[in-house]
Amino acid sequence: MRIVITECDHDSFEDEHGVVDPVGAELVLTQSRTPEELVANAADADGILVQYASITAEVMDALPRLRAIGRYGVGVDSVDVAAATERGIAVCNVPDYGTEAVSDHAIAMALATARGIPRLDRGVRAGSFDLVAVRPLFQTRGRVFGVVGMGLIGTATARKAAGLGYEVIGYDVLAEPGTEFHGFPAVTLTELLERSQVVSLHTPLTDETRGMVGAEQIALMRADAILVNTSRGGVVDTPALVDALREGRIRGAAIDVHEQEPLPPDHPLTSFDSVVLTPHLAWYTEESYGELKRRTIENVVDVCSDRVPRNVVNPEVLGAPGRNATVRAVRTPTPAPAPTPAPTSGAAG
Repeated sequence: MRIVITECDHDSFEDEHGVVDPVGAELVLTQSRTPEELVANAADADGILVQYASITAEVMDALPRLRAIGRYGVGVDSVDVAAATERGIAVCNVPDYGTEAVSDHAIAMALATARGIPRLDRGVRAGSFDLVAVRPLFQTRGRVFGVVGMGLIGTATARKAAGLGYEVIGYDVLAEPGTEFHGFPAVTLTELLERSQVVSLHTPLTDETRGMVGAEQIALMRADAILVNTSRGGVVDTPALVDALREGRIRGAAIDVHEQEPLPPDHPLTSFDSVVLTPHLAWYTEESYGELKRRTIENVVDVCSDRVPRNVVNPEVLGAPGRNATVRAVRTPTPAPAPTPAPTSGAAG
């Protein structure tokens, strides 16, 4: 069994070796910057692990032995899942590894922006010792926190926001407005945008959600609203957000995910002191980092060993003839070892 990491900026791969070494599999780390390099480096691979690389139909066709693609993260928008399914290749992710980490980060960014903490910090360092720059400030109790996408992370964020005193409302395509969904009132997206002082986004990037928060939706938001995005950069129409911030039509924004990563230093979002920016790291804690690495490679090893992986986006391929063998057994989860060293940079959401 040959497994290739196409590219990755993690600083240690002990967790991955802890999974593959006992079964005698070969693990190869590459840093492929182009599709051509990826194909050359992953020749004869049974499985690949991907952090940022785009895995297209053309890439898959050039890797005839490929049986499994493991994504370091939740989203699989960088993988052509339909093409993989047509070719009998399993696409695996780790959909629940960062629930606590991402929801913690969303809350931290919302509070930092609402309290003007980065702006105050810069003021103190420059010799200012007053609150004029951030007035008015408000307590959380009595304010409305809207969660868009009430999946695992969205629901965890809602729970934490409620614990801080926010009135929480949620929107989800699966939720009927006027009912409760995962313990919180479900409303339409329009109502959520119109009522919320914090709008926190927790949706995957799909054809339906790309640009779902655009000029029309931002125009519905309150003048004292903050937009928080820890989901995917493409969910928000960034130029429309920049226009709203420039014109003072919303209070601020907190953005961890960006349409272009890394974010260019001269990007318009960097010019606003009402905006908090982080480098796509909401997913990271010591606990989530180790879990992500172990489970990503466990999924791929399982597929290549004719076992049912814990997580697979296209399960219909598991029994398909051709490039994917019939699945026979289910893995017993491996106990989690001690946390691994922190990554130096990068994102895995």
